[in-house]
Amino acid sequence: MGHPQGQTGPGPCAVQTEAAPVPVGPYSQGVVASGPFLFAAGQVGLDPKTGKLAGEDVASQTRQALLNLKAVLEAGGTSLANVVKTTVFLADMKDFAAMNEVYREFFAADPAPARSCVQVAGLPLNALVEIEAVACYS
Repeated sequence: MGHPQGQTGPGPCAVQTEAAPVPVGPYSQGVVASGPFLFAAGQVGLDPKTGKLAGEDVASQTRQALLNLKAVLEAGGTSLANVVKTTVFLADMKDFAAMNEVYREFFAADPAPARSCVQVAGLPLNALVEIEAVACYS
């Protein structure tokens, strides 16, 4: 499958259309990428040094979850720059803005990954946020 709008290159590129709503956050409507892919398990804001959640607020936990995700991706030979899709699970959708602010720090480059965000009934260790990702290799 080729890149949309005549774009070429090895890295992921964004799909953007006026026929669908403009994204309401730091994510793309879609991302075209070539495989192979690394499918990273969901990461909560657990500090690997202490074995405890990084804080009691969603911003602290989001930052640590993304640092954990970064470590997994790098151990697998890829990086946050190659993430094409994320799924964010929130214990409370009221935390969306605070999560989104931290998320934007990690995914500021274009194209931002495609993203889904849902509220769930509960997360492991009573975490406030969990983030999983799919990354390609470029």
